[in-house]
Amino acid sequence: MGDFGQCSTIFGQTIMSTGISIVHLIAQGAQLLQQAGVDTPRLDAELLLADLLGVGRAYLYAHPEEEVDASILQEWQKRLERRMRREPLAYILGKAEFYGLEFTVTPDVLVPRPETEVLVEAVLARQPATVADIGTGSGCIAIAVAANLPQVQVWATDISEAALRVARENAERHGVANRIRFLQGDLLQPLAGLRFSVIASNPPYVAESERLSLQPEVREWEPPHALFTGEDPLQFHRHLAAEAHFHLHEGGWLMMEVGLGQAEAVATLLEEAGYRQVRILNDLTGIGRVVEGRYR
Repeated sequence: MGDFGQCSTIFGQTIMSTGISIVHLIAQGAQLLQQAGVDTPRLDAELLLADLLGVGRAYLYAHPEEEVDASILQEWQKRLERRMRREPLAYILGKAEFYGLEFTVTPDVLVPRPETEVLVEAVLARQPATVADIGTGSGCIAIAVAANLPQVQVWATDISEAALRVARENAERHGVANRIRFLQGDLLQPLAGLRFSVIASNPPYVAESERLSLQPEVREWEPPHALFTGEDPLQFHRHLAAEAHFHLHEGGWLMMEVGLGQAEAVATLLEEAGYRQVRILNDLTGIGRVVEGRYR
């Protein structure tokens, strides 16, 4: 390739700063991310670079020898350093895809997970007129439901006003803000006097004792109040199982996401609380991910 120009260092690693091709830049980035312990180093390097260039990943493969401008490289190095510190890719990019929609994400909200799409599917299957999304975070569940059910009205609660700001921005972005009411408060508290066809929630379900078993991207960067429960991982499921029926129409549904190995216990909670037609819904890997039940 000839002269690569000046060099810079990232965490003691040398990276060329001018006159470097896309393919070599990705290779260098992937190597650094792999050394930092990132699970998908090449994919992340490609996504970081594609976003900076304003192109899709296919463009990178179609133009491997294209040289990258020095101004882009400076920002690339900053973003690469952030990813090497195990900051989630979605926070660096400021966005994440969920249920075919792109959402703004910040460190004030959890990064939307593919497995949570099972919860959206469960809600959509009931064709509800009204839905409450408890602990809305980025708003991904509420917004995905509203975007796919043109007549539905959604109420979305969160204890964090910072999270609600992100959710409102996302609702405006997808043209559903007029059908979602965002309310600040703990769990069901903001919904006094209201009843719904479906109540859906992806509550915290990781015991504090499990914190160190999580990837650094999760335990060190995502909002802890949205992840951890204290020592009882089902404390929020217990509360919702006991209290949600006060906010459901007759025959309404409660649907909750659960963690690995929690589905049977949560199903029992619903049955003991008087719910019928209790079912466990699996994600694409066969893991029980959502528990739903109908109240009388």
